Amino acid sequence: MTVQELPGAAAYRPTPPPAWRPRTDPAPLLPDPEPYRVLGTGAELDRALMLKLYAELVRGRRFNAQATALTKQGRLAVYPSSTGQEACEVAAALALEERDWLFPSYRDTLAAVARGLDPVEALTLLRGDWHTGYDPRRHRIAPLCTPLATQLPHAVGLAHAARLKGDDVVALALVGDGGTSEGDFHEALNFAAVWRAPVVFLVQNNGFAISVPLAKQTAAPSLAHKAVGYGMPGRLVDGNDAPAVHQVLGEAVARARRGGGPTLIEAVTYRMEAHTNADDATRYRGSAEVDAWRDHDPIRLLEDELTARGLLDEDGIRAAAEAAETMAAALREQMNAEPSLTPMDLFAEVYAEQSGQLREQAAQLRAELEAEAR
Repeated sequence: MTVQELPGAAAYRPTPPPAWRPRTDPAPLLPDPEPYRVLGTGAELDRALMLKLYAELVRGRRFNAQATALTKQGRLAVYPSSTGQEACEVAAALALEERDWLFPSYRDTLAAVARGLDPVEALTLLRGDWHTGYDPRRHRIAPLCTPLATQLPHAVGLAHAARLKGDDVVALALVGDGGTSEGDFHEALNFAAVWRAPVVFLVQNNGFAISVPLAKQTAAPSLAHKAVGYGMPGRLVDGNDAPAVHQVLGEAVARARRGGGPTLIEAVTYRMEAHTNADDATRYRGSAEVDAWRDHDPIRLLEDELTARGLLDEDGIRAAAEAAETMAAALREQMNAEPSLTPMDLFAEVYAEQSGQLREQAAQLRAELEAEAR
């Protein structure tokens, strides 16, 4: 028997108890209907910030090209390029204070480099030398995360712990559109909102989860709309508009720092290269689609705007390109050198204090190495 068939059903109007009722008006949490933009709007631009963004975008594009070349030379096992997404990566790094934490995914090596990490250290994981080629605490950059979205709960945990300790710290977690289909994504957002943790989630919607387009991942109006279900604001931004991404991230970081809680930001961008060097993107997308996005290249957009406003000249363009080439040359030289590896390093930096089992394994390997050396 359905509700409509029950006696008196026509007058049935269930009223949930007060505790069940929505505690927040969802309207202010909804993202704008169109991605937020700065370039082309006539908005005032900070010249120093714009030149910094431009220089980092140019360096980032060169970093991506050099890292891709290193895979073809056998110096890297794999490289997931972020070409086309540089504005998201650079803005994420520059929006943070030194005391804040960055939680990157495997595609976010450029964000780590833009935050100050040595390019060689950023690529060490992808060469296969170390699980992480840098000290996360020193750089305030969590290990590059290969499993999808598992870095998000970690970011929430760190941000919540910092808030409980009274530390003025914000965590910024990066994830791709494919990662939003993982359970870790939903768990992280839920806990972040409940705890009002000082964390910002940046979804780089680059169109594909490997070969799966966004339309086959979700039926939501946008990924930013998912924020409403957790009780946090969602922002939608043009991910190739570097000043816009920096502004939106900066506002979310400031909001988190003053106790306003988390924000979910969707940056609409595009992955110009294949998923990794092991992927053939021509199997699932056409060249016309890629060419259309080339006209919305983040470097070209910013360069055109700055030159039109007289904030960037030929000397500035040349200086940025030369600095990028210097970085690439140093990266090639260091990556072409054979690494000096010690098998016993397998047991270093695993725990603050080694467990009994780890000490036992280390002793066994040491004995084997000594036997081989005799």
